Amino acid sequence: MEEKKKSLDLSKLISKYSLVIILIVMMVVCSIANSNFLSAPNLLNVVKQQSVFILLALGAMLLISAGCLDLAAGSIVALSGVVSLYAYQIFPNVFVAFIVAILVAIACNLVSALMVTVFNTPPFIATLAMQLIARGLALYITGGQNLSGVGKDLAAVGQESTLGVPNSIYIMLILFLAVVYLTKYTIMGRSIYAVGGNEEAANGSGINVKAVKIKTYVINGLLTGVAATIYLSRVNGGMPNGAQSYEFDAMIATIVGGTSFSGGVGSASGTLIGAFIVGFLNNIMNLVGIDSYLQQVARGVIIGGAVIWDIYFKNKKTYKKGK
Repeated sequence: MEEKKKSLDLSKLISKYSLVIILIVMMVVCSIANSNFLSAPNLLNVVKQQSVFILLALGAMLLISAGCLDLAAGSIVALSGVVSLYAYQIFPNVFVAFIVAILVAIACNLVSALMVTVFNTPPFIATLAMQLIARGLALYITGGQNLSGVGKDLAAVGQESTLGVPNSIYIMLILFLAVVYLTKYTIMGRSIYAVGGNEEAANGSGINVKAVKIKTYVINGLLTGVAATIYLSRVNGGMPNGAQSYEFDAMIATIVGGTSFSGGVGSASGTLIGAFIVGFLNNIMNLVGIDSYLQQVARGVIIGGAVIWDIYFKNKKTYKKGK
């Protein structure tokens, strides 16, 4: 009996910290594959590169947990970036760049939210439409040309470090902690999971489902706007064709991090670990020289496998409850 109890406890422990275990094992294997992997400069560089994806992934986690979706994140990053750079060139101030990028991203997300909540458009269709609109606007206002003119203060956001740590990591960590607080300690956070878990039950318990979805899209817009400013700073210019497929990379990190496409399940910490797993995998594939096309295949396998696992786990849980 005691052995059975210990076995169950060990099983629960492994299940609870499975992502951490996977990340540790992965780092050990990667360090064996390439001796430079665990070097401080390489690890900091990976986290720095992942900062944009982590912010987008946190937004994706919130939306998917609320039963929604965003296929426009990459296009909105491009649009917010070019508009932000235009504003910065008129008013050369880093805060202006951030505020304009955030406002543009929130405006785009509000349009998506209204399509979803007011016109009952499926999130897939609504955000796919926004993807085309945002990318088209970014290309139109720039004439399809990349923009230059990023000042030193704005460039410092994505390219410089403070106390040996890239500035973008500080920004990402602050917003990560804000999302942790939102999901764990606020009524809004609980409402997000309630709406995604069972919309009818949430509505019956007095939760304004439409308002929760709109607010979640607005939060996603804020995270996307900050990500756009970091991206603009890092690439040192406004790129209307930039951030292609970033929404899918963000969703891969989110799903790997344990967020369920069924809604109602997801965490900021899991998303962060998922982003690191994906980032380290991409990094080691680059270090060992795997073809970029095969890297796309690997990403596809990861997202497909993660979704299949999620469906299998949900079905297994439902079956057990039925018994």
